Formats: sequence, C-alpha cells, structure tokens
Amino acid sequence: MAEGRQNRRYPQNLQGVLQLAIDAGSGADGPTAIEPISQERSLWLREALADVCKGQMDEVEQMKQCLTVLNKEDVNGEEDRDDDEEDERESAFELLSELCENLDNARDLMVLGGLDVCVAKYLCHAQSGLRWRAAQLIASCAQNMPQVQVHLLKIGALPKLLQLTDSDPHPTVRVKALYAVSCLVREQEAGLEAFLSHDGFSVLMRGMQSEDEKLQTKSAFLLLNLLTSNPEQKDTLISMGMVQQLVSVLRTPHSPFHEHVLGALCCLVEDCEKGLKDCRDPSLNLEELLRLRARELQGKDESQEELEFCERLRMACFRRHQSDDHGMDR
Repeated sequence: MAEGRQNRRYPQNLQGVLQLAIDAGSGADGPTAIEPISQERSLWLREALADVCKGQMDEVEQMKQCLTVLNKEDVNGEEDRDDDEEDERESAFELLSELCENLDNARDLMVLGGLDVCVAKYLCHAQSGLRWRAAQLIASCAQNMPQVQVHLLKIGALPKLLQLTDSDPHPTVRVKALYAVSCLVREQEAGLEAFLSHDGFSVLMRGMQSEDEKLQTKSAFLLLNLLTSNPEQKDTLISMGMVQQLVSVLRTPHSPFHEHVLGALCCLVEDCEKGLKDCRDPSLNLEELLRLRARELQGKDESQEELEFCERLRMACFRRHQSDDHGMDR
C-alpha cells in the first residue's frame, strides 16, 4: 500500500487537491451512503495538500527573487550596458510570466509590487527585450483578473501600452503591448472608458494600416471584439470616419485579417443608418469591391467566414442589386 501511495502523482494545485477530496468522498455507485475515507487515502491527501502548499510557498519565493533582480539599478550609459545583467532580467521576466499563469500568483505579484515595477520602469526601458517582456507579463496577470486590471488602470498602464502599440520602433514590443491593452479593455468597463479617453480606436486604425501582419491582425480583431461587445460605440467610430478608413484597408493587397475588417464593417451598418449611408457613398465604390472580393473567395474553404461577412455586408448595404449579382456569379 505504501508503495502504491508513493507511485501516485500529487495534483499540482489546490483545486486538484479539493477535487481529489470530493472524489474520495463520493460513492462509486452514485447517490449512495458516503463511506468514511480510508486511513491510507487520508494520509495521501494530507501529503498532497502539504506538497501543493509547499510548492506555492516556493513560487512566492521565486517571484520575490525575480523582483530583486528587476529592482536593481540600471547601469549608467548605453555603452556600459551589461549583457549578462540584461539576460538575467529577461530570464526573471520569463519565469514570472510562467508563474503568473496561475491566477493566485498573478494576484501575489501585484501585492508584491511587481506590476508597479513593470509599468514605472520597464515599459519605457531602453532595451526592447525588456519592454516587450514587461508588456507580456502585464497581459498574463491582467487576463480575466478584474482586481489586477483595476490596479493596472489605476497606476497608468493603459496610456503607456497604447503609446508602445502606436509608436515603438520594435515590432514585437508593439504586438505584446497591444495584447496587454486587449487584456485590460475587453469585458472591462473602466478599461474601455480609459481606452476611449486616450483615443484607443485611432491606435487600432493605425495598427491595421501598419506593415506588420501580426499587429494588423490583432488590431482588427480587437476592433471587431469591442464593436461586438459595445455596439453603443458605433456612432463614435462613424464620426471618426472609420467606415472610409476600413474600406481603404480592404483595398490593400488581400490579407487574412481582412476578415475582421469586414466583420467590423458589418457591425457598423447593423441598425445604424449613418453607417449604411457611409458605406453607400458612391466615392467608395464598395459594392464593386465586395462583388470582386466575393468572387475571389468562392470555393476557398479557409476563407468561408470572410466570404460570409462579405455577403452579409453586401446584403445590408446593396440589397437592391442582389438578384443581379447572384445571376452574374452563376
């Protein structure tokens, strides 16, 4: 029996231990009387719980050690930069990002002041490798964590992340910063308000107009997501000339991210007369563009969603011509 216990694998977190305890107390044949847990099973559960708790304590110590590294003073002068020190800091960030996939650790890092260090010191660091790792850590901690999101908004993370997204010279920094922005504003009312106050939609528009494919895709996807979740923002976007700018993006060489652009246009015209009017503006020649795009996408399995958005937009804006179009397509 002892050997069997040793060969069992302990769960890696408290949730796993609790599930084991529930399983141990559940009858094998459904809602029958619960029998007392065996002494051997009880001992094993205690050891598992102790092992998990010890592991969590060790992880807190690891985070503290990483923060000691990150809190060191920078070497003065770019020419005197210590590459070993930079590598050590990058390793610290990578370990913290891994540890903070655990939500408890993400909350602990916030309490330990780790996020404050990221925002105040590393989002504006001279080394791009440290900037993007700081943004990645912020994203890891903020995702699905309202308490952490509110703290990051309070200490001014969002405007710095938007600035990095908009103008950082390093493409990886821009992409990671936008990922962090997304984690702060999706399904987060206070985050959306801060995003709007800092002209975040214009940042997304410029991201779609950039030459970096990842940034284009993530910008378009976030725009579509925000429009879907917050249709009340349509008027704001239309007044910015978003319809005209999105159509301009569709006229660039075809790219998979155009699917999200078409989806955003569909959102802007649904139940919105001003959006329909903008799309029907003869100077955009959108009807012909959509007709040509639909022909290009026909028969391509990987483009079915884009084709559906394309047809949906055509139906919404130019329904009077649909019978003629279908005749031409056949």
